[in-house]
Amino acid sequence: MKWLAAVLGLALVLLQYRLWVSDDGLSEVLRLRAATEAQQRQNAALSDRNRQLAAEVRDLKQGYAALEERARNDLGMIGRNETFFQVVPKAATQTLPAPAAEPPASRIRTAAR
Repeated sequence: MKWLAAVLGLALVLLQYRLWVSDDGLSEVLRLRAATEAQQRQNAALSDRNRQLAAEVRDLKQGYAALEERARNDLGMIGRNETFFQVVPKAATQTLPAPAAEPPASRIRTAAR
C-alpha cells in the first residue's frame, strides 16, 4: 500500500513539473494568449482599413464627386469653364539663387583622358 502511495505521489510530481516547467505547460498557454490578443488587435485595425477602402470604392463607383476630387488633388486636373491660378508666395521668388556667370574657357577642364 505504501508503494502505491509513493507511485501516485511521484506521478503527481511529474505531472506538476510538466504543467509548470516544461515548454508545453503554462508558459506556452500564456504566450499563445498574448499572441492571440495581438492578432485580434491587428485584425481589428485591418478591418477598419478595409471598411474605409470599401467606402472609398463605393464612392468612386457611384458618384462623380469623389472621382472629381481625386482628379483635382492627385492629377492636378481642372473642370470645364474653370481657370487655373497658381499663387506663388513672394518669399519663394526671392530665395531663388541668381544665375552664375559662364566660367572662362581657360578654367574649363575636360574629364576625357
